[in-house]
Amino acid sequence: MKTQELLDLLAAHSEKALLFEYAPKQYVAANYHITEVKHIAIDSVDCGAGTDAWKETIIQLWESPSEAGKTSFMSTYKALGILKKVGKMRPYDLSSEVRFEYGNDSFHTAQLYVLGYSIQEDEIHLHLGVKQTDCKAKEVCGVPEPAVTASHETCCAPESGCC
Repeated sequence: MKTQELLDLLAAHSEKALLFEYAPKQYVAANYHITEVKHIAIDSVDCGAGTDAWKETIIQLWESPSEAGKTSFMSTYKALGILKKVGKMRPYDLSSEVRFEYGNDSFHTAQLYVLGYSIQEDEIHLHLGVKQTDCKAKEVCGVPEPAVTASHETCCAPESGCC
């Protein structure tokens, strides 16, 4: 999800609660805070000597121990207010990918992509997850593309053992 898409989504649903699903059916607790917004510029060289550059927006989420019993989630209105304030201080690259940095006692800290979202009656659920690393220079390095032997549906069927 691009930064502009996130801001537009929050603005379009400002009356809803904002929930983050960081793993299947596991949510950031209601006591979360947005503690930092990072504007990251990446300038990279891959294993085939190819260069690339891009920007990312990283939004850090933190669960406050002093509010562990909290049950109401932050509103999209409040989250948007925080992000707009940050944007006035340090302008966003609105075309940059947005990721959320999060961890807790049972989930290692990671920078998670927005894989999708769902809108409930009074909630927006952002579905977060990781993207696998990959060789960006397969041709140069002589790395063969993996053979596809089964469809996604077959591989990830509950009884397949792969998921």
